Amino acid sequence: MANHKSALKRIRANEAKRLRNRYQAKTTRTFIKRLKATTDKVEAQELYVKVSSLLDKLAKKNVIHKNNASNKKSRLAKFVNALA
Repeated sequence: MANHKSALKRIRANEAKRLRNRYQAKTTRTFIKRLKATTDKVEAQELYVKVSSLLDKLAKKNVIHKNNASNKKSRLAKFVNALA
């Protein structure tokens, strides 16, 4: 167990950040699944804008690596463009 006041505060702060990161990452995964499930190109394009924004935010906050976000965006863009 931590012995210093600052260490106890750091533990509380880290837990709060961990929960926030998990929530945001899970929300992004849900939107990605929703995008993959759609067959309408117009709806997919709207969802893609939202998903790419969420991925950029996760990368900016170091929840996921920037290359991971870039790779996901690239594959999703390919998927959206392939829709009839």
